[in-house]
Amino acid sequence: MNWSAYLAVMGATALKFIGGPLTGLALGLTWYETALCTWLGMMLTVSVVLGLGHRLQTWYFKYKKPKGLVVSKRLRTAVKIWKMFGIQGIAFMTPLLFTPIGGSLLALSFRAPLLRIWTFMAIYGAIWALALSSLMLVFRINFPY
Repeated sequence: MNWSAYLAVMGATALKFIGGPLTGLALGLTWYETALCTWLGMMLTVSVVLGLGHRLQTWYFKYKKPKGLVVSKRLRTAVKIWKMFGIQGIAFMTPLLFTPIGGSLLALSFRAPLLRIWTFMAIYGAIWALALSSLMLVFRINFPY
């Protein structure tokens, strides 16, 4: 057990999801260690962001009047995903398009229930962690360094 390697994978995942499997590959972790630490890193980040973000959002709308949004290409894409697929689409695309922090904040901004956000983030985070860790395993086998 190399706790520092596990924490490195979890920290890399917190910033950008693909960073977890890449870090696991670089540190020589096994497939299941990489997948588990990647998933745990995302879910830890999602849990913290949902907890703090919900409190901040509640406070903000209680005391402040919201202003207009600055529309960007990324925001338009997020709104299209939300209109077509709802929270499931946001959770599915979080590891690929958004960061765990960004996807959680985006889901909060659409005012989805916290338990639903956490559940779908957990499901799709596990699927993507397994898929990307498997891809890194194939990469390690075909291109040993």
